[in-house]
Amino acid sequence: MDRKLMIQQLESTPEWDICIIGGGATGLGTALDAASRGYKTILFEQYDFAKGTSSRSTKLVHGGVRYLQQGNIKLVMEALRERGLLLQNAPHLVHNQKFVVPNYSWWEKTFYGVGLKVYDMMAGKLGLGPSRFLSKEETLEFAPTLDPEDLKGGILYHDGQFDDARLAISIAQTAAGYGAVLLNYFPVAGLLKLQKKIGGVWVKDSLTGKEYEVKSKVVINATGVFTDAIMKMDDAKHENIINPSQGIHLVVDKEFLPGDTAIMIPRTDDGRVLFAVPWHEKIVLGTTDTPADNISSEPIPLQDEIDFILKHMGRYLSKDPQLSDVRSMFAGLRPLVKGKTKKTAALSRDHFINIGDSGLLTITGGKWTTYRKMAEDVVDIAMRNYELPEKFCKTKELKLNGYNEPVTPAEITSLSPEELKTIIKKSVEEEMCMTVEDFLSRRTRQLLLNAQEAINAAPLIAKLMADEMNNDAPDSYRGWIKEQINTFNAIAINYLPTTNKPDSYWEQTKN
Repeated sequence: MDRKLMIQQLESTPEWDICIIGGGATGLGTALDAASRGYKTILFEQYDFAKGTSSRSTKLVHGGVRYLQQGNIKLVMEALRERGLLLQNAPHLVHNQKFVVPNYSWWEKTFYGVGLKVYDMMAGKLGLGPSRFLSKEETLEFAPTLDPEDLKGGILYHDGQFDDARLAISIAQTAAGYGAVLLNYFPVAGLLKLQKKIGGVWVKDSLTGKEYEVKSKVVINATGVFTDAIMKMDDAKHENIINPSQGIHLVVDKEFLPGDTAIMIPRTDDGRVLFAVPWHEKIVLGTTDTPADNISSEPIPLQDEIDFILKHMGRYLSKDPQLSDVRSMFAGLRPLVKGKTKKTAALSRDHFINIGDSGLLTITGGKWTTYRKMAEDVVDIAMRNYELPEKFCKTKELKLNGYNEPVTPAEITSLSPEELKTIIKKSVEEEMCMTVEDFLSRRTRQLLLNAQEAINAAPLIAKLMADEMNNDAPDSYRGWIKEQINTFNAIAINYLPTTNKPDSYWEQTKN
């Protein structure tokens, strides 16, 4: 993916078949589906690919045990099928993950065991392995740091685990291989209309300031938590359909859960499940479910959410994690479609597709696991309703880019400057990495794994990126480096879990 060549294609194409707004999981998946069918496809992302919700997940590709508890059989069946397809099509980034459900009450073994056997059956041929009952001793073999007091035993089951931001880049590269044009840092400034019907978009390259008029037969709104903003751009009287919910994650060292087995706590005080998942030699703890009043590209973990996770994990681990043990913390916003309940944990993760009076096609809701099916559904609707030639989905058996290649290291602190140069060169030339934050947060995962080490690395990364991006003029070169370091530090402070933050930080996170 070369951004300059992509812009040249933007400028030389008079009209596109499909224009997608939003470069998260849903938007990128839609671009891949559309381009692989042979449609002229272009995608615009206002920030970086997967900058928002799509890089801030619990790192699980799963059917959703919680949705099974809610009785949403259709969603679980669909997600389990998609989980199996993802393991086949992206084996470099998705793998089989063992989970233990610890039992501390006599009834839990039968109750959750039966549920997980049903979960296995629903996966069918795409299952990852059978669940089984564990004795107390076996449970502690898989998860030796569980609190042994009153532990009755456990249940072992299998689900998927992945690297979300890296998968997003893999999808984007695969789409580009089929001819799609994908541009980050290209916010949509307006919608083109003729006789009240949408015929394209106005966009602006936020890195150069240049504006473009882009004509397209179909415009798809795939902007996640920003869905309503685009729908209001189309219709000022639009009533919001998104009820955003914030979930946070805390990242701690492996000592809290050595080995390769994750823990699933099936029920917390707010009715959600809680996970402790091995990820890139760290442990991800999460998540929460907090109604979000403000939609931001950089949501901030609330103090109550941090306390919630530490308290609940402390109930199950022999060593209680403290704030000082947290290496990084991050927040994401879920684009939940409004329902009758006020409790966001109860809202469905089914996806929602809508065609507006102007012809704006919107897809929202859903979850990472079902991104491919969401894309298939929305492109099918586009094909049937916008006079596109009939071409059918190819992505069920489509291997994603990089499936047979070495994976980019998630942490960079042990790499030599020469190794860093190689990775940065690849990120800039092939992955459209434009900023230090792009590199430290999503091309690698350093910011999410250890925020302080990411801050320490930022000056070197800025210099190496400036060298690679040919900022020739001395003043421009130095100015870019300084601006990038300052911008990154302003973002990274929100990932720092220390108590040494200024009082103003904690004041703004109080409910």
